[in-house]
Amino acid sequence: MISFFGKCVNNLYKSICYLVTGRSRVSHVLAQAAAISYDSLLISLVIAFVSAAVIAIQVSKQFLMSGAEAYVGGSIAVVMIREIAPGFVALAIGARAGTAISAEIANMQVTSQVDAIKTLKVDPVGYYFAPRILAAAITVPMVVLIAELVGITGGLLVSNATIHLHPARYINSVWLWLSARDIYISLLKQLYCQQCIC
Repeated sequence: MISFFGKCVNNLYKSICYLVTGRSRVSHVLAQAAAISYDSLLISLVIAFVSAAVIAIQVSKQFLMSGAEAYVGGSIAVVMIREIAPGFVALAIGARAGTAISAEIANMQVTSQVDAIKTLKVDPVGYYFAPRILAAAITVPMVVLIAELVGITGGLLVSNATIHLHPARYINSVWLWLSARDIYISLLKQLYCQQCIC
């Protein structure tokens, strides 16, 4: 276990060195960005929308009975941005892209492609892992932000359909409750969730 952890830290260090020195090809990074985040975008947005819809159904009726329906938008926005979107997006991308990357690397190992790269005096860690790390670091936060927007919009639609909450009251509540700190927390949380899943 300690040996495996040491190898992981060593490979991460090598990948960061490749990224800092700029030895990663832009074409590889763009290809991996498409494979990691763009291909996982639809499932991430569907999960965010459905989660916000379920929360809106549960919350809006309770708030309406207590006369606090003006707070529906803010509560859904805070829950989506701080908790639901970062975790679920990291889970979706980790499940879809993580398994695809693992299968691809395992196939390369079985077919001796990794040994061929080593024979050509190319470090497999920098060649295979560094573009994927950079692509994920750039694009996954974008997917999280889009999922948060879709989740808030889903809460708006469901609140309007269930308790006939006016969109202006919903959006006003969102603006009053949210702050830039919530966005920073969501991005840091998705980074942590992504590392735990990967």
